[in-house]
Amino acid sequence: VQLQASGGGLVQAGGSLRLSCAASGRTVSSYVMGWFRQAPGKEREFVAAVRWSAGNTYYTDSVKGRFTISRDNTKNTVYLQMTGLKLEDTAVYYCAAAPRSILTTLRLPSSYDYWGQGTQVTVSS
Repeated sequence: VQLQASGGGLVQAGGSLRLSCAASGRTVSSYVMGWFRQAPGKEREFVAAVRWSAGNTYYTDSVKGRFTISRDNTKNTVYLQMTGLKLEDTAVYYCAAAPRSILTTLRLPSSYDYWGQGTQVTVSS
């Protein structure tokens, strides 16, 4: 599976961005798809995930109510709609895919087999 992330950019605090992650190589209908982020000097952290088949979504507490993860079956693409962006959301955002059920460990980067190249999100004051 190849993952291509896009949609990052520079936005003012309070603004919105939508990240996209297009999957190719095989269908991801049975996968768990996740978004992670990594700020300079910090470890990669979980942001959100979706079980593609059932549509169940999971979020880290700091983005609940502001970010929404979704998927488009026809485009084999997962999205991360980010609203109410804060300075602390600044990071490189990565999408990831896990070809198995990882519900108990979906917040761990090590649970994912495939990674996109990352897209920079910078929130300015």
